Amino acid sequence: MRRVLGRLVLGAVLAVAAVSAARAAPPDPAHAALDALLRRHVAWNAAGTASTVDYRALGAERESLRRVLDAYEAVTRAEYEALPRDQRFAFLVNAYNAFTLELVLTRYPDLKSIKDLGSLIRSPWKQRFFRLLGEPRHLDDLEHGMLRAPGAFDEPRVHFVVNCASVGCPALRPEAIVAARLDAQLEDSTRRFLRDPSRNRFDPRAGRLEVSKIFDWFREDWERGGGTRERFLARYAEQLAGDEADRARIREARVPLGFLEYDWRLNDRR
Repeated sequence: MRRVLGRLVLGAVLAVAAVSAARAAPPDPAHAALDALLRRHVAWNAAGTASTVDYRALGAERESLRRVLDAYEAVTRAEYEALPRDQRFAFLVNAYNAFTLELVLTRYPDLKSIKDLGSLIRSPWKQRFFRLLGEPRHLDDLEHGMLRAPGAFDEPRVHFVVNCASVGCPALRPEAIVAARLDAQLEDSTRRFLRDPSRNRFDPRAGRLEVSKIFDWFREDWERGGGTRERFLARYAEQLAGDEADRARIREARVPLGFLEYDWRLNDRR
């Protein structure tokens, strides 16, 4: 009898320990489930500077997307805070992009822009339609309250990997963001976006850079720590101009900036 009770107690202890260990496990660092969905339904354009989403096909896999979102929602604050810096960054970016896809699918195909999902009193980015780290959240919580919060990551290239489901936005990559390749992915997305002349270009007649409104809306992200937008863009002269003399002017970091109109059309493959 004592042996039977002992085995039962031991079994119960092991079961509790197994559950605790499973809950203590960090999120998948490869974000494999999201990565698979993105590889199936997101594609670069011919120039490799922008991407489109096959929302119709993705909608047919809504349950697969829901499982991804459920996994992100299951992560606790303690689990998140125990992650290394780059894993926390990747987690938030992937969550932002995945929940944005879900938001679009709530009304697709009956919308031409993500802005159609908002109203006169509340933008689509202010709708609390999911939970993350144990709290009700909206997309602005992730982007502005966490990813862009001063002292959190201080990484202006975040703007080139979070995707607002719009033509004017830097491309949604056809892969998940992962800590192991974070810098390479950030740099690749930055270069792809900046070499798209429809969204960023040097105007030799005006002698100025005409760039995305992102550089206007989020100016402080490039100025944190004593930097400037001009110095940042100087690093990408080869992407912004074809003529070497123009590139030399950009590298001087003194060319004035102009800001192009943002294209809010849905980044739909149709």
